[in-house]
Amino acid sequence: MNINLHIERLVLDGLPLEHRQGPHLLAAIEQELGRLLSQAEAPARLGAGRHATRVDAGTIQVAERADPAGVGRQIAVAVYRGVGGRP
Repeated sequence: MNINLHIERLVLDGLPLEHRQGPHLLAAIEQELGRLLSQAEAPARLGAGRHATRVDAGTIQVAERADPAGVGRQIAVAVYRGVGGRP
């Protein structure tokens, strides 16, 4: 099964990361979402021919000195749950 996931806009407010850490954060999100989507059955909300116009991923708790990879994994899990996945 192939899953194509396109995130047009990801709103992240209040992250304790510097601008230069953005690419590392995005890479971690992509990697973790890929892992989550490949290890289990796709959430029903992402089934064949379906698309979600908006996903509320809720909130996450981030430590003041968080690293981009850890924050990226947290965001990916939140997005995955937002589309109905159970990590």
